Amino acid sequence: MEKSVLGHYFEDFIIDEIIVHSLSKTIFESDNNFFSLLTMNHHPVHTNVDYAGKNQHGKILVVGTLVFSLTVGLTVPDISGKAIANLGYEEIKHLSPVFIGDTIYAKTKILDKKESVSKNDRGIVYVETIGFNQNGVDIVSFRRKVLIKKKQYA
Repeated sequence: MEKSVLGHYFEDFIIDEIIVHSLSKTIFESDNNFFSLLTMNHHPVHTNVDYAGKNQHGKILVVGTLVFSLTVGLTVPDISGKAIANLGYEEIKHLSPVFIGDTIYAKTKILDKKESVSKNDRGIVYVETIGFNQNGVDIVSFRRKVLIKKKQYA
């Protein structure tokens, strides 16, 4: 059996490559409840079946920042497992609602990469990730820059 690999080195990333991540996550009611409580988001559309039932979607909506956080997490084995740091997130878009019982998948496109100017043991990889549900509907998208180690300095 081969040892599992967490992340990739700077040199491994190829511009315009699309990585379909192997991890996925079904969102359970407990996930949404715990996240709502932990982050102090007590809006009833996320926690109250009666209230949510009388609003636009007719059922509980999963907290958007949970969807974003889970989607980032799905990418870790492929994108940031060897990261020194995530440098920033941008253009976070919630594209479609997410409900209890939905399963999240993700894919990431490598947009660009450049070597660090100040330190030769690392580089910056610029990616765009799209999270989608079990029906193939895009639910979240975001871009980020990740500072990643080079192989020769590992």
